[in-house]
Amino acid sequence: MTRALLVSLVSCLLALHQARVIQRCDMAKLLYKEDLHGFEGYSLNDWLCLAFVESKFNTSKINENADGSFDYGVFQINSHYWCNDYLSHSENLCQMDCTELLNPDLLSTANCAKKIVSGESGLNNWINWKLHCSGRPLSYWMTGCSLA
Repeated sequence: MTRALLVSLVSCLLALHQARVIQRCDMAKLLYKEDLHGFEGYSLNDWLCLAFVESKFNTSKINENADGSFDYGVFQINSHYWCNDYLSHSENLCQMDCTELLNPDLLSTANCAKKIVSGESGLNNWINWKLHCSGRPLSYWMTGCSLA
């Protein structure tokens, strides 16, 4: 019964936040605007690769994990550690509601991501970044993009 209620609640959240996929160059501009370029030594290419492998640039993505936690937004930030979704225990290290991570302006998402990356593991906190982005040539992510 509880599991069905959680799935129903997540479905409602998804309906409220219809898929919002941002084009690659527009994502680059948003990430640049939120001062992620160069943050902790990571380029916009790193952040773009992360956003793509985690959500395919979908700011409204929500994913349920096997442990009952959920991942939210373009960077798929986990509710167990970083935000409060009121569905499961959360350390809420970013001191925010998880729904804020679904906002397409990326302000809250960028602030939380900065907190995550400031730890000793950096972008390695994201397994998908480690598997698909780390140590690979990433310059093509900015191809054809202007930040002006």
